[in-house]
Amino acid sequence: MLSERTRRFYREATAAPVEAGSFTIVLDGRAMRTPAGAPFVLVSPDLAQAIAEEWSAQPDMLRPDTMPLTRLAATAIDRIAPQRQAMIDTLVGYGGSDLVCYRASGPPDLVVRQHRSWQPLLDWAADRLGAHLAVTEGVMPITQSPQALAALARAVSGLDDLALTALAVVAQASGSLVIALALTAGRIDPAAALAAAEQDADYQAERWGAVAEITERRRRLESEIADAARFLALIRHGDRPQIVDA
Repeated sequence: MLSERTRRFYREATAAPVEAGSFTIVLDGRAMRTPAGAPFVLVSPDLAQAIAEEWSAQPDMLRPDTMPLTRLAATAIDRIAPQRQAMIDTLVGYGGSDLVCYRASGPPDLVVRQHRSWQPLLDWAADRLGAHLAVTEGVMPITQSPQALAALARAVSGLDDLALTALAVVAQASGSLVIALALTAGRIDPAAALAAAEQDADYQAERWGAVAEITERRRRLESEIADAARFLALIRHGDRPQIVDA
């Protein structure tokens, strides 16, 4: 959205109403626009205020990496809203090959850890969403039932564009739509989402030691999940996003 070489070009950043129930970010009296040129309009006053604070906190040279809420909101406006159905289809595809459905056949302690971490999430998806997902051992693909995929599609479709954006970030980063939906619904917190997503990597690190590349990937995933969770909390004013029941 912005380059690290962009100098701060404004003195003041504030959140301001633009019409009933809508807000924008104003930089020195000018309403902000997205990278694609669309009006930067939000329905959440809490999110608008937090984004204004991101801009206010910038030093002389802008640091885009410290503006995750801005990036997520712009993504929702420029990419998710115009291609909503395509994103829904992509996310349901993650559910069709969900991380939590592919279990190790050994060692026994890893099998137990995966079951303890992942099975409660699958049980929640079945009970709350009506998505009864099949589980297998190994990495050979399995085909999920049309009914399970339809249930996931209903849950994803029930989210607004902002929540859908946060859901997509977590699903794509973790490889699991189930983990992302559970976080979005408040079934798990960011720490539990990270632990579920990194179950195998953490096990390998405990056995063989941490590898710098894997450690850095985990750090990025932790940051992405935390940013998405904060984004969700702001757009819902602290309430849990509505996930459609089965």
